[in-house]
Amino acid sequence: MAPASCSIRYLQTSRSSNHLRNTTAMLLNILLNGSRGRMGLAISEIAEAHNAVIASACDAGDDASANVANCDAVIDFSFHEITLGIAELAVANNIPLVIGTTGHTAEEKAAILNAVAGKIPVVWAGNYSVGVNTLNYLTRKAADILGEQYEPEVLEMHHHHKKDAPSGTAERLIEILKDSYALNDEQVVHGREGLVGARPRKEIGVHAIRGGDIVGEHTVYFCGAGERIELTHRATDRKIFAQGSVRAAHWAVGKAPGVYNMEDVLGLVD
Repeated sequence: MAPASCSIRYLQTSRSSNHLRNTTAMLLNILLNGSRGRMGLAISEIAEAHNAVIASACDAGDDASANVANCDAVIDFSFHEITLGIAELAVANNIPLVIGTTGHTAEEKAAILNAVAGKIPVVWAGNYSVGVNTLNYLTRKAADILGEQYEPEVLEMHHHHKKDAPSGTAERLIEILKDSYALNDEQVVHGREGLVGARPRKEIGVHAIRGGDIVGEHTVYFCGAGERIELTHRATDRKIFAQGSVRAAHWAVGKAPGVYNMEDVLGLVD
């Protein structure tokens, strides 16, 4: 990123060198990367109500390193090509990182994980909604209860501006189903067309809809003989994702180095 000054709000709090605060009761200074995007604007709007301040707001062309020393945590909602550099910046300054950016390639994910391994706490989730992460939990429970007699399918819907498919939220649901049904990547089918034959028992179908201003909708189907179970989450306001990401940043402060998800933040991990 080309050198430039990020916009700054100074509302300093006392902070120890090891960042021991781990509660939303304490004011948190955030470096927000991707501040002019939809999620960045939503986070800026709700931060103060959630005991946080955007101490450094950065976007494309800004130098995120210019004011990171004033921050307690980094939240990244930018582009998949940018996250590695932001992760390295967080590591260099020994502060937690919350990754909300989606669409990373396998190589990018590996490079990011390598950069942060054993160094800082990272919360990395495809969706920061409390409701969606409850959906993740319920999907795992339903798969365990229903077993292989029920065939899983995933449907996700988003606005026409969304660039990646499936969504990060859908990818998390797919991972949960793969683990629950002991399936691999080759058994995940993205859409169907033509004479595909009868549906194999060991398969996960994934479908993406794009259109209009849909904030986000995800449904997991468990299709059995004579009945069907549907677990659905519908988002109507991006503030739910913003609130969750700030909650994750508060939670990450003082945690041991490692890569966590929102199920960890919410205590939904068995």
